[in-house]
Amino acid sequence: MKKTISSNWFIILVSVITLIVVAQEFLNTKKAIVHSVTQTTDSLWQAPSLYTDQVTSGKERQMIMYGEELVANTAKYLGPRGTVKQITNGMNCQNCHLDAGTRPWGNNYGGVYSTYPKIRARSGSVENIYKRVNDCMERSLDGKALDTGSYEMQSIYAYMKWLGQGVAKGTKPHGAGLPPLPYMDRAADTIKGKQVYVQVCQTCHGQNGEGVINPGGTTYAFPPLWGQHSYNDGAGLYRISRFASFVKNNMPFNQASFTHPLLSDEEAWDVAAFVNSQPRPHKDQSKDWPDISKKSVDEPFGPYMDSFSETQHKFGPFKPIEEFQKNHKSAKNE
Repeated sequence: MKKTISSNWFIILVSVITLIVVAQEFLNTKKAIVHSVTQTTDSLWQAPSLYTDQVTSGKERQMIMYGEELVANTAKYLGPRGTVKQITNGMNCQNCHLDAGTRPWGNNYGGVYSTYPKIRARSGSVENIYKRVNDCMERSLDGKALDTGSYEMQSIYAYMKWLGQGVAKGTKPHGAGLPPLPYMDRAADTIKGKQVYVQVCQTCHGQNGEGVINPGGTTYAFPPLWGQHSYNDGAGLYRISRFASFVKNNMPFNQASFTHPLLSDEEAWDVAAFVNSQPRPHKDQSKDWPDISKKSVDEPFGPYMDSFSETQHKFGPFKPIEEFQKNHKSAKNE
């Protein structure tokens, strides 16, 4: 009788210990999975490398390599003295999309393939990657559109698709594009911005924003920030929220970064205002923003659905405009 009781207690004890061990293992596994998901979600997007890519080969690899080259040295092929066409202003795509569109928070292409086609409010239509690339050709490079069937366009497309591998469709990875910069309570100041420019930017971009052209005269070592060879007033960086974020997280070039910025938020806003107050080519934007209620708060050209001036839409303060737009949308949805 005693042996039976002892045996039963022993079996019960072993079972309890086993359950505890299994439960602990389950909890540890669950924590590991949650940690893994968190790490994946929060980790900074990193571009793939052709040096380590042992899968992509043949014509596809050649097109990807050419696409990267076109982004890095656009002017060599498509600039005023381009070997393929002469359709752009001499700047390179990577002047605005750093490291050929691969630098985290450097206006990169990490979320392009995963988020296009999509509806863009500026055109009021569904845009594909070809349209988006040609927007840059016509605005940031102040040039002409590429034939979508050309080897050049198809190579740029192949490169962007390859960069976006592993990014789920409909998602934008952490570190893609540019992070939003908090609005100031005041308008951006062009006078203060000029002081920042002289102290920090002039060394590379020139006293008159003319940039520094390479010895061969085909492309820029440092791009022009205004003047006839710079981006026109229809470019994305002509919105100072975009330019200010670009500057804050990446300038001075190869010195500042998202984790180690060298300029304050106010300095970034002010220098963006100064640069974008300088003369540059004009782009006809009469067909942009067919629904003016969807215009960005810092869209510098009217008409607007509000009574704020073009000057305030260009330089701020933006918080009152943002508040008005929120209230307008709320009233519209009621």
